[in-house]
Amino acid sequence: MTQKTPVTVARGDGIGPEIMDATLKILEAGGARLEIEEIEIGEKVYERGVKNGIEDSSWASLRRTKVFLKAPIFTPMGKGYKSLNVTVRKTLGLYANVRPCTSYYPFIETNHEKMDVVIVRENEEDLYAGIEYRQTQTVCESMKLISRPGSEKIIRYAFEYARANARKKVTCMIKDNIMKMADGLFYSVFQEIGAEYPEIEQERYIIDIGTARIAAKPQDFDVIVTENLYGDIISDVAAEITGSVGLGISANIGQTCAMFEAMHGTAPDIAGKGIANPSGLLLGSIMMLVHIGQNDVAERVHNAWLKTIEDGIHTGDIYREGVSKKRVGTDEFTQAVVARMGQEPVRLSPVRYGEGKAGGLQLPPLKEIKPQKKELVGCDVYLDWMGDPDKLGDMASKMGTGNFTLEMISNRGMKVWPDGAKETFCGDHWRLRYKAKGTLTQHHILDLIDQISAQKLDVIKIENLYTFDGENGFTQAQGE
Repeated sequence: MTQKTPVTVARGDGIGPEIMDATLKILEAGGARLEIEEIEIGEKVYERGVKNGIEDSSWASLRRTKVFLKAPIFTPMGKGYKSLNVTVRKTLGLYANVRPCTSYYPFIETNHEKMDVVIVRENEEDLYAGIEYRQTQTVCESMKLISRPGSEKIIRYAFEYARANARKKVTCMIKDNIMKMADGLFYSVFQEIGAEYPEIEQERYIIDIGTARIAAKPQDFDVIVTENLYGDIISDVAAEITGSVGLGISANIGQTCAMFEAMHGTAPDIAGKGIANPSGLLLGSIMMLVHIGQNDVAERVHNAWLKTIEDGIHTGDIYREGVSKKRVGTDEFTQAVVARMGQEPVRLSPVRYGEGKAGGLQLPPLKEIKPQKKELVGCDVYLDWMGDPDKLGDMASKMGTGNFTLEMISNRGMKVWPDGAKETFCGDHWRLRYKAKGTLTQHHILDLIDQISAQKLDVIKIENLYTFDGENGFTQAQGE
């Protein structure tokens, strides 16, 4: 008897239990060789006072099986509750979020007949680090963190995915014309890694026009690699224009663990009505089968699903008069896929997965980077203050004069001193940039802060300014 693969399963909230039941029935009919461990996550766990929605016993299961098939879960708003998806991704190092977006024309309505795009999204950092502060009466800060290792891993994965799946192009989407350091780093790593894959076409898009182009001409793209927030947005756009976000799927891949799910949420408005479409979770489970090396089952199940769609057996979310043949609920759709096990579509292209190898893509170690000379050359001091920028400049320029020169004051990123524009609106969030006159130590910075605080100015944050091999590790203010 062929050995079964241990898999952790969570039925989730809302329509989650219904679509998970349907998915598991179809997998069983397809001959999936699974040893299932069920865990409880989500709303009921949050209600027990667990802030991240998952208990220690569940973590033990995930670390044991290393494969997680998860239905949608509900995260309560506010009160310190953390997104379970983000928690699982970051805890288990699931750095790559892979979202294939395919149209099924003419059986599912779409304006794009030949769309077949895979979005590879960085999954651990960026604004999703969740580091936020309220600093003044009117200003909150959310920190965007982009690292070289995080960028290298996701970009390498995108190129390896393209190579393994005979994809011809990888597109990098960023906003490096504005975020020159963070997004600039991501793109520079893209260029560096891309040089190792000369057989794959490479291009760059600014994220705003790139998103518009996905909506208008998705056939222009093949594999897209991008940062966390951008990837979250464009994958929803891409899934929607395929014809139904309910068919969207998501694989979250790490070095040792992986999680598979549907893109959609818990849909509480239709929970318990027996009308939910299980296709998103089922397609996610097919990616799981490929990941664990059961490609034969993945091919059988996927083709049975395609044949069901082609035969016009559709749930209400994708049902269309004149195209669909029969409107069905969750159970009847499940039965239809099971009945077609072993069949293949005729008009839609059958899938072929070939021989499978468990564990997914294996990446080489991160590149060794020679450390650069790091030198402290100043500091930015942030204040909560209301008043005139020239008055603040007069006060602040008299402080730290033995070791610093006040170079600039900005408000919400815009230079307002010296020689600021009178039209610039100033709020209560100020940045004072002090540059060193000579060799600088942390003691000099602490002494400067003491002088500023002695003037009854509210210091809310300090950012040290460094150079790396003589190159500034900080940007200028707008207007400098």
